[in-house]
Amino acid sequence: MGVGLLGFLTGFLISSAAMITNDYFDLDVDKINHPQRPLPSGRVSLSEIKVLTSIFSILGFLTAALLGQLTLVLSVFLWTVAIMYNWKYKETGLLGNVMVAVSVTGFFIFGGLSVGGLTNGLIWLFGGLAFLFDLAEEIAGDAMDMEGDEQRASKTIARKHGKEYALRVSTILYSFIVILSTVPFLMGWLDTKFLYIFIPLDMAIIYLSIKILKTATVEEGRNRIRQLFLTMTGFVIIFVVLLLL
Repeated sequence: MGVGLLGFLTGFLISSAAMITNDYFDLDVDKINHPQRPLPSGRVSLSEIKVLTSIFSILGFLTAALLGQLTLVLSVFLWTVAIMYNWKYKETGLLGNVMVAVSVTGFFIFGGLSVGGLTNGLIWLFGGLAFLFDLAEEIAGDAMDMEGDEQRASKTIARKHGKEYALRVSTILYSFIVILSTVPFLMGWLDTKFLYIFIPLDMAIIYLSIKILKTATVEEGRNRIRQLFLTMTGFVIIFVVLLLL
């Protein structure tokens, strides 16, 4: 089995286990914020959640172990951070937001470690972009979930300082993404042809982050956040295709 496939499977399986446990610990809150989701709607049972978490976790560790000892250690660390966040640290606000961002960033480092490429600046660049993007999204998402967060007394930025303040912080973080995106061109890591995808990405981030800042309803804000995710996903896919070409 190829290194790329093993790396993909590890990221997919460990992330899936984290997402499943997130739904488990968020059940009471999701009954308010997202009642349509599988667990609060009753389409999936708690016992099924436990079984799925075990299966995905074990398979994820196995695929990581096939890549080496360091990748196994890193996968266990990222799994632990995700589980601890879901279980205990989600209510801590900014610390919890950072833990989620670290979990996402860690898989970029995992990918580099899998192929022995940690000296490649692009890995750290995309890790940094992922960290800022996810941190900004987490803070904005908390601002949209304030009603449900009241149920567990979460110390989110939105609950401590207000929705508008949290969205301003999120917008600032999105602006740092735009600034950081200039680094690969200033350092000569990427050909100028990649500007054709970086510039539209930056424009979309600026536009959507401002829209999030000015959202009138929670549903509108969530839609804007989803649009940002889709934009970033599309960017990554196109970037990989261009690299392969």
